Amino acid sequence: MEVIRGAHNLRTAHRGCVATIGNFDGVHRGHQAVIRKLLELAARSSLPAIVVVFEPQPAEFFGGANAPARLTNFRDKCALLAQYGVDRLLVLRFNAQLASLTAAEFIQQILIEKLAINGLIVGDDFKFGCDRGGDFSTLQRFAAKFAFTLDYTSSFLTNSERASSTRVRAALHAGDFSEVNELLGHSYRVSGIVVHGNKNGRAMGFPTANLNLNRRRSPLQGIFAAQVNGLGPQLRPAIAYVGTRPILGGEKFVLEVHLFDYAEDFYGRHIGVNFTHKVRDDLPFTDFDALSRQIALDCVIAKKLLGHGT
Repeated sequence: MEVIRGAHNLRTAHRGCVATIGNFDGVHRGHQAVIRKLLELAARSSLPAIVVVFEPQPAEFFGGANAPARLTNFRDKCALLAQYGVDRLLVLRFNAQLASLTAAEFIQQILIEKLAINGLIVGDDFKFGCDRGGDFSTLQRFAAKFAFTLDYTSSFLTNSERASSTRVRAALHAGDFSEVNELLGHSYRVSGIVVHGNKNGRAMGFPTANLNLNRRRSPLQGIFAAQVNGLGPQLRPAIAYVGTRPILGGEKFVLEVHLFDYAEDFYGRHIGVNFTHKVRDDLPFTDFDALSRQIALDCVIAKKLLGHGT
């Protein structure tokens, strides 16, 4: 999949495509339904399929620290979109200039002049432009004027409710990974580069692979059974912590993963952590001895949940 960072990097070769637009946070089954319809249109038109996303996401630009916790980082989003068959990803920098564009200006400047779209697929709740003033009826007028195909996908329902990023966040918060997997169509995964930590886990007998999440909010928090990829051909069982490490007075969220029966060097490696079960909530420990005893108990539970060593 080709990643195009910014409209200024669009070239003549990028003109002529079928497109869809959105956040695609989590790339859940509702998003996948949009992508399937996009790929069907692309195949009929013999044109590349392009997904247009925004960085930061509009809610993050307007909401700052109060924005909903992001489900997928940019790299994970790219990997999922490529996995589902998208040809190109256009990443538009969401700033004050882009936010000020009216729906008509966005269509004219990005979809018509830059991309020369042949077709457009959107979700049935799609809103865009300054103050979210554009909707499907807006697009219909421009589709008629510029002769591009326009269609929408109905809401994708699971358990009689619309699949959405909000529902995924709620299921993660509740530790309901059966619901998470149903909504996503895949396990919830976080990836990143293993960095050096403060070695407290190693001192307690539980060395960890540490990933800096680069966020002040996380859609999940606590202790989890997990499986890790990126350290060999098979998934490796592990226990994972997501939180701010209150015992150290932390503020930013971190992901710390203790792999069972693994003693090789993992620093600098890119790993993916697939969360399978919640073990418990984060607890406000005041000393490392109590924390160490609890981790030992947590590991027993996580191994049982994963069927490891049984």
